[in-house]
Amino acid sequence: MTDTAGLALEAAALGKRFGGLRRSRWALRDCGFRLPAGRVCAVVGPNGAGKSTLLALAAGLLVPTEGKVTVLGTDPASARTRVGFVAQDKPLYPQLTVAATLRTGADLNPGRWDADVAERIVADGGLDPKTKIRALSGGQVTRIALALALAKRPELLLLDEPMADLDPLARHELMGVLMAQAAQYGTTIVMSSHVVAELEGSCDHLLLIGGGRVRLAGEIDDLLEAHVRVSGLAETSLEPHTIVESRTTGRQLSALIRPSGPLPDGLRTSTPSLEELVLSYLRNPEAPGTTPAEHEKAAL
Repeated sequence: MTDTAGLALEAAALGKRFGGLRRSRWALRDCGFRLPAGRVCAVVGPNGAGKSTLLALAAGLLVPTEGKVTVLGTDPASARTRVGFVAQDKPLYPQLTVAATLRTGADLNPGRWDADVAERIVADGGLDPKTKIRALSGGQVTRIALALALAKRPELLLLDEPMADLDPLARHELMGVLMAQAAQYGTTIVMSSHVVAELEGSCDHLLLIGGGRVRLAGEIDDLLEAHVRVSGLAETSLEPHTIVESRTTGRQLSALIRPSGPLPDGLRTSTPSLEELVLSYLRNPEAPGTTPAEHEKAAL
């Protein structure tokens, strides 16, 4: 039996299929991972990999076709009041003003609403409370959506591509707001994004999704430490190490590997950046991944 104490999010054999039996497709299949509470987790992967589906399942907006997702130790529906979610399309009521939108958020979250947080995020963006949502830019709508989510004081905050329509300055500012929330309240943040380099200084946990499956999961420092970028002569054998990506140019070999013992003599080694790690796996979808669950199975 799995011990869920201290876990913000856990998936076991999780799968979601869309469409009828004849024309169905799996958006996620056989996904398993554990996310400890208090982490800031980056969810990365190509378009169509299943990132949005995973977040919607965790938010309780979708029901799994198979397997199970556990949120804050319970099912998504029971955890809903403790979870904040910002969808990619930020579905706010266009006819409402900014002020009315915040009042609606307060009405829907009695006992948990922090009006000061919401009003400060809105004010920092220079938004007029009397302006209607339909008159705002995409970046301004994102700011309102984040204000609603953060003012709820969630234990778990799920963000689907939250910064995609923000300019670099606003992105930096709101990322700072999120990090302050995590630091002050211990909020677990799960955030999908395509800007991998930007996540490296903010996130401490990684979920890499490809082909509807979790390919990498774990603490970023541990994952980086488990991989090595090597270079040397083309004839150098890299067996028995796991090769994630390998390229040969002339007589020179360069590769990203997961070592399983001592490395051959003559290789130059370096630690990959998060962006190098992610891109190597994305460029090579057949490369074997690694998750904490796999390590546990191997130990049995």
